Amino acid sequence: MQTQLKEKLWAFIVHNNPELMFNLQEDYSVTTYLDSKVKDIMPLAEQLLSENRPVYVVEELCLEQMTEELKPSRYHYLLSILEEEFSADYERLRESGTLTYEVVNLIVYCKDIFDGYGFNTVNEDDRQLRYTVIGQIHEYLN
Repeated sequence: MQTQLKEKLWAFIVHNNPELMFNLQEDYSVTTYLDSKVKDIMPLAEQLLSENRPVYVVEELCLEQMTEELKPSRYHYLLSILEEEFSADYERLRESGTLTYEVVNLIVYCKDIFDGYGFNTVNEDDRQLRYTVIGQIHEYLN
């Protein structure tokens, strides 16, 4: 089960948090990070298994718990705004193969805004946050 949890967690990170993926790879700490997260969740997994829960349910509940702090995805938030509000730039970056790289750069560029708003699932639809981020993206692109 530990191997499956590591694989699912890594797949989640690659898809939703590429900035974390790049940082972990840069620091050569992918294995350490995944091992730590899975080790921390194993008591829950063992408890759920002892309750005769199906393995797929245990894996999903554990993955949900391990990824809680990674949500919502700043990457997908910025990608969505870029595609909706800056479609020409989005297409240009996509076609050049630099879209993921530039969105990861935008995450760093917008960090103070995200931190200032305490970006979370409750306020990800906040219009003021969106407008502030749009302004920051405009500044970044020009």
